[in-house]
Amino acid sequence: MEFATLLGFAAGALTTVAFVPQVAKTWRTRSTHDISLGMFVLFNTGQVLWLVYGFFISSWPIVVANTVTLALALTILYFKLRYK
Repeated sequence: MEFATLLGFAAGALTTVAFVPQVAKTWRTRSTHDISLGMFVLFNTGQVLWLVYGFFISSWPIVVANTVTLALALTILYFKLRYK
C-alpha cells in the first residue's frame, strides 16, 4: 500500500474516532442541548459530498472515513432531533 493511502487512512481514522466520545456522551445522557442543529445539518451534507467525491476519484481512504464519520454524525443528528 502506498504511503499516501496509509496517510489518508490514518487521517480518516483520527477524524472519525473524534466523534465517538460525543456519540457515547449523547447516547448516555440523552442530552443534545449544547449541540447546534444547523452545524450538524451542514456537516452531514458536507460528509455526503465528501463521500460522493471519494467514489468519483476512487479514493478508499476518503470513502471509508467519510462513511463511518457520516454514520456517527447522523447518529448525533438523530439524537438532536429526537431529544429536542
